[in-house]
Amino acid sequence: MVTLRGVVDRVGPTLLRTLLVATEDQNVTDVVIAEGGRRTPVAAGDLVLGVAVNTHKDAVELVRHAAGAAGVLIKPPLAAHSTVLAAARGAGVTVVEVSQEAAWAQLVWLLRTVLDAAADGEADPRGDGPDQFGDLFQLADAAAAVVDAPVTIEDARSRVLAYSSRQDRTDPARVSTIMGRKVPDDVLARFRSRGVFRQLSKGRSVIYVPAQRDGTLPRLIVPIRMGGELLGSMWAVVEGQVNDERAAAFADIGPIVALHLLRWRARVDAERARSADLVRSVLAGATGARSAAAMLGLTDQPHRVVAIEAAGQDEVDTEGMRLTLWERMSRGIGDRPAMATLDGVLYAVVPDSAGRNGWEDLRGALAAGDALAAAGTAVTVADLPISRGQADETLSLLRTGLIGSQVVSYEDVWAALVLHRLSGVAQSVGIADLGPLPLLRGHDEANGTRYLDTLFEWLRHPGDPRAASSALRIHPNTFRYRMRKLSELLGADIEDPDVRVALLCQLIAARWA
Repeated sequence: MVTLRGVVDRVGPTLLRTLLVATEDQNVTDVVIAEGGRRTPVAAGDLVLGVAVNTHKDAVELVRHAAGAAGVLIKPPLAAHSTVLAAARGAGVTVVEVSQEAAWAQLVWLLRTVLDAAADGEADPRGDGPDQFGDLFQLADAAAAVVDAPVTIEDARSRVLAYSSRQDRTDPARVSTIMGRKVPDDVLARFRSRGVFRQLSKGRSVIYVPAQRDGTLPRLIVPIRMGGELLGSMWAVVEGQVNDERAAAFADIGPIVALHLLRWRARVDAERARSADLVRSVLAGATGARSAAAMLGLTDQPHRVVAIEAAGQDEVDTEGMRLTLWERMSRGIGDRPAMATLDGVLYAVVPDSAGRNGWEDLRGALAAGDALAAAGTAVTVADLPISRGQADETLSLLRTGLIGSQVVSYEDVWAALVLHRLSGVAQSVGIADLGPLPLLRGHDEANGTRYLDTLFEWLRHPGDPRAASSALRIHPNTFRYRMRKLSELLGADIEDPDVRVALLCQLIAARWA
């Protein structure tokens, strides 16, 4: 079963937007097309489509008639009209706005796909079975026959989803694309320089790209769109200009491909959402965590929880990173990434191994980017909440910027964690305000000196003024001069071991907080 909220989320904001919530958590059982207002039977759980709604009066009558249904779908501007929303409130029915560009037939097909997938328990959309991209490969062959050229179907990020036969009649750029299941960066750069992707974004129906000097053959490209959103594109390697009739026939396949891409995306999104719920249960140690771990395929081998944060700490950045990692970690048969986003942080549960999608593999992939990533220690599945707590603490340490690396494990930074914890305790009891240190801090703030930094490096490198001056990037003589001046200001015996330890604790508290 799936709720109305689940249906709207899976179809996505490109096509559907909830305007008025009344029964969003009610289960949806069927799709009903309202062709004659009150003459259309409506039952609880029905999703009612206002296909024949053309006036405000029609819309008001429909929402009143649909009282008790899961929701009513209406196109703008009628969906947002005040009289329609008022009638919906009175009837206690949820109103969902349908994108103006969406065809009702396409939407019915997509909605029923979502309901069928929910009823079937959401078969894995990544390709473990024959249904993942089978239809797309058939469509690629059909498109190739229409245009008489080998074809690839690609998503909006230029990743190959399906391809036709006859790829041996192409060029090295297409061969590299098929082998890597993604258009190589250098090939992308060449097409980008010719303005191909700018034309795709503008929604041109057919784009022809002539042959290039490096031997790249001509391309005929069709953007795949739905509701104004660019979902992907079809690329045919042609011998030269294609006549208008054949190009138009090639473009006519685009809407069919768009439906398949939306169907696949809806199922993938559902899989991600279900997997995320299981991961949240495991990380919280909640009732049923062991069962959730089994459903995620987590074995008895040690696992780590990895906390990952986009460098910009932006929700969009985190979502983009989540999708990228999900796609990377679900390339093979049987792979089911254990990932979830909690409070803006992406968590991944990975085996403590050097194999593909293990901690070492993920660590290498993350190191190539600009995200912050912290892994807890390797534990049994039952102790994953402990590993998560360690990952959270380590990530908070990375946020301070005091660690040179951006990707670390808990045990890598134990010394820094000791100092971080010490600083937290010290700050809570106010030790930084004791003794002569506030005087030195005030002098730095008033005169632009760096006596606090100088003292800190002197304490960190006892008896080694060259190392201390190197850390400050100043000449040893400048370092010695500063030490004389700040010793006079302190008025404390810095040769006393206890004084040195106390001052170091105060400076650590200020620096690592």
